[in-house]
Amino acid sequence: MPSGILYIVPTPVGNLEDITLRALSVLKEADLILAEDTRTSAVLFQHYGIKGKLLSHHKFNEHQTVGMIREKLLQGLSVALVSDAGTPGISDPGFLLARECAREGIEVQTLPGATACIPALVSSGLPCDRFCFEGFLPLKKGRQTLLNSLNQETRTMIFYESPRRLTGTLEQFAAVFGPERECSVAREISKLHEEHVRGSLAEVLAHFRACEPKGEIVIVVAGKPSEGHREHRNKYKEERGDGEEERQG
Repeated sequence: MPSGILYIVPTPVGNLEDITLRALSVLKEADLILAEDTRTSAVLFQHYGIKGKLLSHHKFNEHQTVGMIREKLLQGLSVALVSDAGTPGISDPGFLLARECAREGIEVQTLPGATACIPALVSSGLPCDRFCFEGFLPLKKGRQTLLNSLNQETRTMIFYESPRRLTGTLEQFAAVFGPERECSVAREISKLHEEHVRGSLAEVLAHFRACEPKGEIVIVVAGKPSEGHREHRNKYKEERGDGEEERQG
């Protein structure tokens, strides 16, 4: 008997219309749907009339359930995996199951779709031809070591953060990368109150000290500028300063 297929299905990070037609088709036809939180997924499924066998699959039980899911796939069932929002495996459960299926030779198909990091990057105005995704930083152990290692990173960096830890993280970034390093904080992507705050780390930090952040947060930080870029920037500042003095005079 040929094995089934594991479908990794992105779901909207905000607006419920940010889901593909193929994703809806897969979810309606799947024999089993794995959800990070069945209550959260039920809202989306009810909106689109998706009815199927729903099973909880999250970071606290994935080690216990992966064996059972593998057996169902080997029996020929089709299984769809969703997270609360975005693409499973990107700071959400998904890696463990995908790895197990790959080891067993079970087909894994990941559908293109919603994720928070790419819209935040492209909207930031920072270079997006080369970037690195760091996700959530460690809360304690290894956090400072990781940040120090990123101090020489030249690519644009993307981080996820909770609103209650945002100002503290921006303070750390300013200490490690320098307060003048450019950044952008995206808040509530694809939702009603979507916001992008751009500027230096010092400027963005000041904004969120004055305005309490709420909702889902993505921080995009410019990489370390090259010497050529730094010289060009300093020259631009000097020229702009001269011009301002002339206008004031």
